[in-house]
Amino acid sequence: MSPTTQHELLLARRMSRLGTETAFEVLNKARALERQGRSIIHLEIGEPDFDTPANIVEAGVNALRSGWTHYGPAAGLPELRQTIAEYVSRTRGVKVAGEEVVVVPGGKPIIFFTILALVDEGDEVIYPNPGFPIYESMINYVGGRAVPIQLREERDFSVDVNELAALISDRTKAIILNSPHNPTGGVMPRRDVEQVARVIGDRNIFVLSDEIYSRLLFEGEHFSIMSAPGMQERTILLDGFSKTYAMTGWRMGYGVMRPDLAAQMTRLMTNSNSCTASFTQMAGIEALGGDQSSVDHMCAEFKRRRDVFVAGLNKIKGFSCRMPHGAFYVFPNITKTGWKSKPLADALLDQAGVAALSGTAFGEFGEGYLRFSIANSLENLQQALDRVEQWTSKNL
Repeated sequence: MSPTTQHELLLARRMSRLGTETAFEVLNKARALERQGRSIIHLEIGEPDFDTPANIVEAGVNALRSGWTHYGPAAGLPELRQTIAEYVSRTRGVKVAGEEVVVVPGGKPIIFFTILALVDEGDEVIYPNPGFPIYESMINYVGGRAVPIQLREERDFSVDVNELAALISDRTKAIILNSPHNPTGGVMPRRDVEQVARVIGDRNIFVLSDEIYSRLLFEGEHFSIMSAPGMQERTILLDGFSKTYAMTGWRMGYGVMRPDLAAQMTRLMTNSNSCTASFTQMAGIEALGGDQSSVDHMCAEFKRRRDVFVAGLNKIKGFSCRMPHGAFYVFPNITKTGWKSKPLADALLDQAGVAALSGTAFGEFGEGYLRFSIANSLENLQQALDRVEQWTSKNL
């Protein structure tokens, strides 16, 4: 038998510009430690620890049994698109039609498709830093110029509108907003959102508004830039089912945008995924139209955990943590420990059995912070606090 020839893997240059999402890498490392018999508390992955509500599961099961197992339209089932349009119209106070909705498998395709559809080489996109790492990854991938706007702790991790105004140039094609925010839990107050709209003015700049955590808000009311006067036609709203309804594994999100852009997003869906699974879409109709008490319960529980975990972190040597107002993350400042973020996150996993993420997993301005997900039981969160405190008492 002749030996197999080993050919060099010649990747396209664009692949060198593609980033990753560190949460999954840390999760894999943590699970490897568990296979070695180690006890690990998982505070790294951004996933609700609740099961999908029973009424939604039942709707999905019924859809499977009723034959919703075939291809559907690339933009989504008309029934779900209309349900989403009515939901967005009601919650954002704007008039939305079904043709403005594109249903996709998860939230990330809306990020990817928006940047693919709008950004040419050399175009600038302003994005939050620290922020969800896929923003910067996709901008770089298509050859755009990623322009970070630093979210600062002293501003409660909201956008500094004056800094944003200074970053806008003739090359600015899009601005990305995320509120409630991953990784900080920060929430942009309405006045800041309205000021961003005023800074953009009548310029032909699109805003990708990532509102995937909009229902997980602990104080105040959510306000979308889509609701600001004159901004609806320049806003791409990203939302979905994963976080709100504990449906991460169902893979279903959506974008809401002007009809001509929705048609282009649909072309990208046709070329990449064909369509989102039909039975999950039927479950999505039930999620939006059915009993919402599970959402209220989950949000209240996350708030209870937040209060306990933040209070506990603020008692640990070298840690200080502001109170996040949304999502299910806390983002403590660890500069007084004397450690950099990545080595500290590694040490807490390897030596204390607590899996967290380095702030730098979310960009260069995340240095000096860690991200903990509070999507775990109160008992496990308390145990994690105990382990971190024991580690710091020995090592700081």
